[in-house]
Amino acid sequence: MKKILLFLTGICLLTSCEDFLDASNKTKKDSSNFPRTENDAMQLLTGVYSIIGRPEPLGSVFFTSELMSDDRLGGGGPDDRSCKAMDQFLKDGDDTFNNSWRAHYFGVFRSNYLIDNLDLVEWETEGLREKVTGEVHFLRAYFYFDLVRLFGEVPLVTKPEPVNIPKTPANELYAQIATDLKTSIELLPNVKFQDIDRANDLGRATKWAAEALMARVFLFYTGYYEKETLPLVNGEEITKDQVNAWLVDCIENSGHDLLPDFRNLWAYSYVKDYKYVMDNNLEWAGDGNMETVFSIKYSALANDWESPHQKSNQICLYSGFREQDYTKTFPFGQGWGMGTVNPKIWEEWDSNDLRRDASILDVRNTDEIAEFDYGGGNQEDNTCFWQKKYTPVNVWTDETKTAVHNFSYELYSMAGTDYMRDNIQDLIIIRFADVLLMAAELGAPNAQQYLDKVRNRVGLPSVPVTLENIKAERRFELAFEGVRYHDLLRWHDEDLITINQTDIVTYNRRGQPNAEKKSIVFRPETGGFLPIPQTQIDLSGGVLTQSPGWVGSEHYLN
Repeated sequence: MKKILLFLTGICLLTSCEDFLDASNKTKKDSSNFPRTENDAMQLLTGVYSIIGRPEPLGSVFFTSELMSDDRLGGGGPDDRSCKAMDQFLKDGDDTFNNSWRAHYFGVFRSNYLIDNLDLVEWETEGLREKVTGEVHFLRAYFYFDLVRLFGEVPLVTKPEPVNIPKTPANELYAQIATDLKTSIELLPNVKFQDIDRANDLGRATKWAAEALMARVFLFYTGYYEKETLPLVNGEEITKDQVNAWLVDCIENSGHDLLPDFRNLWAYSYVKDYKYVMDNNLEWAGDGNMETVFSIKYSALANDWESPHQKSNQICLYSGFREQDYTKTFPFGQGWGMGTVNPKIWEEWDSNDLRRDASILDVRNTDEIAEFDYGGGNQEDNTCFWQKKYTPVNVWTDETKTAVHNFSYELYSMAGTDYMRDNIQDLIIIRFADVLLMAAELGAPNAQQYLDKVRNRVGLPSVPVTLENIKAERRFELAFEGVRYHDLLRWHDEDLITINQTDIVTYNRRGQPNAEKKSIVFRPETGGFLPIPQTQIDLSGGVLTQSPGWVGSEHYLN
């Protein structure tokens, strides 16, 4: 009996409610006739990619890990409870992460469907089957790695069928992730960054992205679970030496490299009228530059707010200034004020390191912005420090310099404005600097050279390749890029989350320090993971159980 292609709903394991292909009304395609051609396979693969940007920021690994790290606070306005709950390792409701859970399992299901039906396609183009297979295995690994970092142990489903199963042990989950990435590494072509078909393949997974993600998975699994190797489904294991070989391959053969100037990575360097850009003669390298190993891409052509797929970079939206005169905060634009920066990182950052001022702005510094309204939007957790890497970026609308709009309108000749969907710069998931630092941490043959390369770019002298030096380098090089929190978890440095967030000075709506300082305490009983949505537990009839540390009324935000 033919099966209609369906999304998984609820916990994505029980039943279906959202059609992948509406067989009765639109496409007339189902599993009896789809996929059959290479074009069918590419449509399905594009459908899998479309899910990557779907989790809303407060359910994405990138932004939740930022709010839960020691470098950023919840922020937002009085009604923005979810960001504050995450920041304080509490919950503001039972289903905060339901959309995130569903989105990730949508991605898993779509991956499973394509993998399960690859043999049905009439492959004609040489190497295309291997390329599609490698990409979809990368994507399934990507979705599951996000799930295990968000929720810890989750159900492992590798077939496109609705099932109701309990959580899978961590070693089995990571074995599947590693096996998928190994498949990707072995099948994806050795195409250098400079030779990528930018019209068709920009933003897609590459062999180099798979090698880098494998290293990130290895480091987290072996660190967090205190293991020596990473398991595979067939019972074999991936060793540190193998991961180093893949990292060296990426470093030496991918064509990726560091940009000459760290500051040109970030979209603000596009704005010629920004004093910081003028003073330092900066020029934005643009999306998809040679330092980007893998990123989530967005489109100026389809940023429909009503779509369930996020067409704009809402990490920027959530991080922007609340209700300001944006001609006075130029070039930084409108958003929801979440993720204000902990002053501790500014204080501990060497002022001679150009990355500090390239990554953080102090609203009291009139060289950065002309004027900041402390009461704008009833901003909370205001520390005066904001990150600059992912935030709305404005340009003047004309030469009169009396009004602003997002730089995307100038760059892409867009019509109309909507601050909630204007930000379409890439969200970089893996940067080449991270590849170098992972190789240094794992003790690759040229570990000292790799660490020096990262530091030399920003004018810093060589330091020995010790774990402590690498920890510091990762904190500053990769600040506000969604990696700090999971670095702390895998190093078992969770105590720093509490230490670095004790007695933080915040400011009231008049710009005066609050009498009561802010402190945050990490809850080790959670293991650093988030609560599974209660809806999913209920739908499973109790087969699915709650994550440790999240049962009880005492864990709700007051």
